[in-house]
Amino acid sequence: MRSRIFLYLFIFTLMFTVFIYVNDKKILDSRDSDITRLENKLEEEQEKNRTLLGENKDLSYFSLLNNEEAISYFEDRGINPEELSRLVENEIIARNKANEDNDLVPYAGMDGSMRINKVKLLNHKWIIADFTDGTYWGELFILYDIDENNNLILNTEKAFLYPGS
Repeated sequence: MRSRIFLYLFIFTLMFTVFIYVNDKKILDSRDSDITRLENKLEEEQEKNRTLLGENKDLSYFSLLNNEEAISYFEDRGINPEELSRLVENEIIARNKANEDNDLVPYAGMDGSMRINKVKLLNHKWIIADFTDGTYWGELFILYDIDENNNLILNTEKAFLYPGS
């Protein structure tokens, strides 16, 4: 009787061990496949990131803060280019009045007031901006300078209005 109990106990232990082994093997295989899948996905995302960084570098080529010559121009005059960039953008956007067109936009608003939405400083002399009245929109080319008294001078050089819808 005692030998049968040991035999049953041995068989039960053996079956339990095989069950645990098979179950753990499935879990490990599943985790290995998950790790492989996630590593592949990570590599794809890293490649996308490298591509986007390259595109971003290309898109920011014409930018005051990425133009060493323009930065040197202002630094030689004792002007911080980052502060100047914020000052110029704020000044242009501040010219958007409640019920008036922005004075830098040479077109009168047809469905509201013309407002400048986006501003980009290209270098130490040029700015591009877009404007809209809610229905009609266009873009501006603005010349800017800082005079001897550190006053900002803005002059709209060119502008165009896209055909309305």
